[in-house]
Amino acid sequence: MPKTKTPKISVVVPVYNEAENVEKLVREIDTALTGTPHEMNFVNDASTDETAEVLKSLKTEFPALRVLSHRQNAGQSRAVRTGILAATAPLIATLDGDGQNDPADIPALYKQFTRTEAPDNLGLVGGRRAKRKDSWAKRVGSRIGNGVRKKLLKDNADDTGCGLKVFSREAFLRLPYFDHVHRYIPALMLREGYVTEFCDVNHRHREFGVSKYTNFGRLMVSFSDLRGVMWLNRRARNPDGWDEV
Repeated sequence: MPKTKTPKISVVVPVYNEAENVEKLVREIDTALTGTPHEMNFVNDASTDETAEVLKSLKTEFPALRVLSHRQNAGQSRAVRTGILAATAPLIATLDGDGQNDPADIPALYKQFTRTEAPDNLGLVGGRRAKRKDSWAKRVGSRIGNGVRKKLLKDNADDTGCGLKVFSREAFLRLPYFDHVHRYIPALMLREGYVTEFCDVNHRHREFGVSKYTNFGRLMVSFSDLRGVMWLNRRARNPDGWDEV
C-alpha cells in the first residue's frame, strides 16, 4: 500500500525477540488489508535477536511498514503506546507479535467498528479467542484471571488477554497510562464513557520462539493492577459530554 494514501487504520504490533515470526506477520497483515489504506507500525522493544534487522529488510517491499525501535526494553504496553502515538490513522488495530493472533480477522473487527449503525460513542471492538491454542495450564490461568477481573471491574470482557483489538486512537489517548494497561483497555474505555463490543476471532499455535509471560508472573502484577483500576473507576466522574453555549 503506497504511503501517499492516508491510512484509514494503523496496525500496531509490539515485538520482542520475534525474528522468526515477523516476516510472516507483515505479509499476512498486508494481505488481510488489501484495498484498505493502512500502515503497519511494528514496535521493536529493544530485542536482542535479529527482529529489527528482519523488519528493516522488509521496508522496501512493504512501503506501509514502519519500524519503531525502543532504545531500552520497556514492555508490551509501552510498545503498544509508542505505536499508537506514532500512528497517522484514526483507528488502531493491535495484535501480538508471536503470530498467534490471525491478521485475517482484522477486517471483520474493522467492519464491525465502522458499520453505519454502530453507536456514536463506540470506542473498541475486542477480539475474543473462540478456540485457544495454548497449553491447558495457560487456558485455565487465563479463565480464572478473566473471571475475577470481569466480576470486579464489570467490563463485560470475556478475554482481555486477546491482543487483537480495533479501537479509536483518540479514545485510547484519553485513557490513563500504566504498565500492563493493554489488559484493561475495555474497562478504561467504559470508564471514559465509550461503548465496547466484542467479536469471536481465530487463535493459532505459536510456531517459533517462546512466550514472554508465565501464569505466576501475570498473577503477581494482576493483584496490584486490579486494585489500581478499581480505584480509578471509583474516582471517575463523567459529564456525559459537553456543550459550548
